[in-house]
Amino acid sequence: MDPLRIVQVLVLALLQGATELFPVSSLGHTVIIPGLVGWGDLLRQDTFLPIVVTLHLGTSVALILFYWRDWVKLIGGGVRVVAAGKFTPDVDPEGYGRQLALVVVGTIPAGLLGVFLQKPLEKLFGQPILASAFLVANGAVLLTAERLWRDRVKRAAQQRHLRIDEETIPRAMVAAQPKTGEIGVSINQMTFTQALLVGTSQALALLPGISRSGSTMVGGLLSGLSHEASARFSFLLATPIILAAGLVEVPKLFGQGNGILELALVGGVLSGVVAFFSVRFLTKYFENRRLEPFAYYCIGAGLLAFTYFLIQYLRGGN
Repeated sequence: MDPLRIVQVLVLALLQGATELFPVSSLGHTVIIPGLVGWGDLLRQDTFLPIVVTLHLGTSVALILFYWRDWVKLIGGGVRVVAAGKFTPDVDPEGYGRQLALVVVGTIPAGLLGVFLQKPLEKLFGQPILASAFLVANGAVLLTAERLWRDRVKRAAQQRHLRIDEETIPRAMVAAQPKTGEIGVSINQMTFTQALLVGTSQALALLPGISRSGSTMVGGLLSGLSHEASARFSFLLATPIILAAGLVEVPKLFGQGNGILELALVGGVLSGVVAFFSVRFLTKYFENRRLEPFAYYCIGAGLLAFTYFLIQYLRGGN
């Protein structure tokens, strides 16, 4: 096998594992970085998307391993709810069956759009300049959503006569949330409408440069979830959508020869290991921290990359 191809896949695996769960768009990075380092031919190969999806599967496995206790409870609760045909406290006392139903509802929008818009979206994967522009947009959305959410928390705190400042807002989230559950609600308090809103936000990540975890967290924050609940729901939503994509794309690697499938699987393992440590870090990070650092990174990195690709395009046009 070509040594360059091995390096390319392993680099993409590291990128995938490190950026999928951070709200900075792993797909955007896997399109932008090859463009920056002269691997543009990689983006145009038929195996590119199946390899990327295989790397995503590594992330999905890492999430399952990290949240395995949650998934056991969710599936167990789901079985009880389906058998009883209701979500009542006597059937689902801890709400895990209802949480599983929320995950299913949240998965529907991205799943449908992925099926019906697959071909047009695949054409975007070979255009790093567009991915750079979407990365800037991703940062702007993160920044706007964070500030809107913080304003809502401040207003809620003022209504309850709580004194908070910029540094204490994360720790004041629980104290500031109204009894109506408008701000900072947990997953158990989510409505199915909120889950559908978050799922619709996740569908935006079909565009390279728009972060899946970032868009779902933004949807969660705007629908009233806390940062911690938004992050957890985002991570739970990632598993079914990635597994579904894997069922579609990974079989395309069968019979490719030259060890492509084996290399992709090795990359998936590497991606999963990095993703496991990423999710462990992020679950602690979002207990009392915010999205702004990721927003500034996306805007800065996206603008630099967009400028580079624009210059390259203009030079090519000459």
